[in-house]
Amino acid sequence: MNWYLKALKQYANFSGRARRKEYWMFFLFNILFIYGTLILSLVFDIQALLFVAITYVFVTLVPSLAIGVRRMHDIGKSGWYSLIPYYNIYLICLDSQEGRNKYGHNPKGRQDVILQKV
Repeated sequence: MNWYLKALKQYANFSGRARRKEYWMFFLFNILFIYGTLILSLVFDIQALLFVAITYVFVTLVPSLAIGVRRMHDIGKSGWYSLIPYYNIYLICLDSQEGRNKYGHNPKGRQDVILQKV
């Protein structure tokens, strides 16, 4: 849940880098909420839940684009690569680029250093 909240706090930040875990946790909570409310709306025939799901999709559109762009930056690609169908799925699954790249420091770099010292 912390990864999801972190992504929402950086809702319009298209610079920097985002780890795979941060991206996929945000994606997971989005999918669970959207499909959960849609299923409940259909099962119990509550139109208000359908409205909530559609509103949620539009509210999280910018944060979803921002975290996708930051994920592309993490692997050293431009954010525009997130618009290429199918290839973007492959890129999202790649591991972070080691060290610093032109988009910033590796977000998991500090944790790697801590683990090596132990």
